[in-house]
Amino acid sequence: MNKIIMTLGVASSLLTTPTEKDGTEVYYSTQLVYAMNNIEDMKEWIIQDVKNNKIDSEYAEFYFETLDETQGFIQDFYNKQCK
Repeated sequence: MNKIIMTLGVASSLLTTPTEKDGTEVYYSTQLVYAMNNIEDMKEWIIQDVKNNKIDSEYAEFYFETLDETQGFIQDFYNKQCK
């Protein structure tokens, strides 16, 4: 659970947009790719936690829904702003 919270915190901090002095926003596409990779890692951890009876499968389903939604937001942003 702590891994999930920490990784979501890191992912959300990566989505903040640094601004240049002239007001131009800078996006770092590599950070978004790392954030998406972190979400995939978190999904693997959840699967292992369910197998090891550390979390209930219902909670795991909620976590997967939230991670899928977050990954979709990141992917959409990446596709629109970074390609």
